[in-house]
Amino acid sequence: MQAPSLADLKSVSPAFERYTTQTVFDGLWKRPQLSPRDRSIVTLSVLIARGQTVEMPLHFRLALNNGVKPAEISEMIAHLAFYSGWATATAASGVARHIFDERSIGPDQLAPADVTLLPLDEAAEKQRAQMVGENFGAVAPGVVEYTTDSLFRDLWLRPGLAPRDRSLVTVSALVANGQVAQIPYHLNRAMDNGLSKDEASEVLTHLAFYVGWPNVFSAMPVFKDVFSKRPA
Repeated sequence: MQAPSLADLKSVSPAFERYTTQTVFDGLWKRPQLSPRDRSIVTLSVLIARGQTVEMPLHFRLALNNGVKPAEISEMIAHLAFYSGWATATAASGVARHIFDERSIGPDQLAPADVTLLPLDEAAEKQRAQMVGENFGAVAPGVVEYTTDSLFRDLWLRPGLAPRDRSLVTVSALVANGQVAQIPYHLNRAMDNGLSKDEASEVLTHLAFYVGWPNVFSAMPVFKDVFSKRPA
């Protein structure tokens, strides 16, 4: 399905077209608190996590224009398979393929399946694994095993997406899907990985338009609590 044009939007809802043009693209996207590249990462994360394919072509193209590399897009899709489900990544792959073909993006511009992983923070990973194992090892040992082996000792260490960007993708997807219980760990991890408080705040502002105000208002108390507990 092809995304409707602005003229299509105006023919159905003039107010929606005005908000889309003036409030979102001429307003929100031009706010300096977050780079255009980061805004594209946040937006694509939402679209992929929610399986909203109708706007993906526009935002895959915009992301490439804003400096998100093809390899980074491919890594985002692989990452979100774990955080929003396999089918969402499958749907995004089908759309991305057409955009990659359109831009003559070949396999040599993508991250290979097998890569040299980034160094592991052994102490932090030991603490995380111990906590998860003690809490959930008897509930679902398979989940605990895959969480360690596939996520934190593989996926999170792939160099095709910087740790800060992986965190940005993850936090955006969690807010998008209303999974507030998972936000404290991943927002703290994002800030440890270099996302500033001001940037995290602006991520919420951007997300309001792409996930809806209720999801953002549900997330804001969690962000507030994380902010208040971190060193100034």
